[in-house]
Amino acid sequence: MPVATVSRIQSNPRVAGGAAPGVDRREVPRPLSPETRIVHQAARNATDSQTPDLYHLRDLLTDDERQVQDMVARWVDERVLPIIGECFEKERFPHELVPEMAQMGLFGPTFQDYGCAGLSNVAYGLIMQELERGDSGVRSFASVQSGLVMYPIHAYGSDEQKKRWMSALARAEAIGCFGLTEPDGGSDPGAMKTFARRDKGDWIINGAKMWITNGTQAQVAVVWANTDNGIRGFLVERGMPGYSARDIPRKMSLRASHTSELFFDNVRVPDSARLPGAEGLGAPLGCLTQARFGIAWGAIGAAQACYREALAFAKQRMLFGRPLSHTQTIQIRLADMLRRITLAQLLALQLGRLKDQGRLHHSQVSLAKWNNVRMAMDIARDARDLLGAGGISTECSPIRHQLNLESVITYEGTETIHQLIVGREITGVAAF
Repeated sequence: MPVATVSRIQSNPRVAGGAAPGVDRREVPRPLSPETRIVHQAARNATDSQTPDLYHLRDLLTDDERQVQDMVARWVDERVLPIIGECFEKERFPHELVPEMAQMGLFGPTFQDYGCAGLSNVAYGLIMQELERGDSGVRSFASVQSGLVMYPIHAYGSDEQKKRWMSALARAEAIGCFGLTEPDGGSDPGAMKTFARRDKGDWIINGAKMWITNGTQAQVAVVWANTDNGIRGFLVERGMPGYSARDIPRKMSLRASHTSELFFDNVRVPDSARLPGAEGLGAPLGCLTQARFGIAWGAIGAAQACYREALAFAKQRMLFGRPLSHTQTIQIRLADMLRRITLAQLLALQLGRLKDQGRLHHSQVSLAKWNNVRMAMDIARDARDLLGAGGISTECSPIRHQLNLESVITYEGTETIHQLIVGREITGVAAF
């Protein structure tokens, strides 16, 4: 239950402060430049009035939702932010944080069984928001594990598959990935070339997947393939002959995240590896709806991080004898950032309530993903500019968020795809 989850966070020595024995502390924050020191010191001294919640939306949350958000926010402040800039530079995902995330119940937190927390969808969204305030790579890890791996197993899997994988995934004893996108097409999953053919009682899978989060780290991959009877889902395990993965190098975005290619060369899987409830393209698209929901919330966290840093800098940076925040131009820019964040918060909160009520439609998720990620990209770019020369350094977060959001606006449906989904909803005509 939510309160139990909060208790686990509070009792976790890694979250409460200080490092637990054996925790990898290689990523030590470097000395900051004088200009950047202004930003970091001001951000640490930020007051509640600087938190972007102009309409007091926190008052609309339940006690459990507020507690979960506060605990995850504190964990991000203490465990993610001190190391994530250097992780980004070195293209290293902070694996040492994964057990802590599992202990907090951040994987599959909305499920009521298999040891999961049974939180509301709004609470899940707030978790995604706080994680992405740290970094998109950290949020992506949790988003994939929860929405793209645990969800299809829970929704489409057999009882045996659920018993084998759900608890292990919730505890991070197993890591999963989701194989849908292919080298020759991302926005048209119906044209996938990966094919699974029957061979006696088994299936033989051939093909490739591209841009797969955690592909090289996963013990199990949720793989979508065409068959003679349409698209089906399979659970492919690491070590199966013919299955391999490799990380994609030279990324400028999501550098603190593993992004991989998957290869299937006559991979034989038993029929028990097929997701029995997954038939047709609607099954993987249903998974994408879950992931897009989390992204719509996560983008708010990235925008909030950029806004807070820009506001803190503007209040302390002196120019022509006065703080930047005392000028009309800067106040207008900051006010516009807050306007956009507030609109996105209102949209996400209603989206979460609709999901909790069972009234959510995928076009609503598309509108939220489109609007909120675009909002975050614009704010990251404006915040980077407001920080001046220091804004190009990864000692400041806006440039890192800006680069990450270039991926976020593309994956789980490009901005154009979501515009067309909304267009189809309001006109009744598919223009893909």
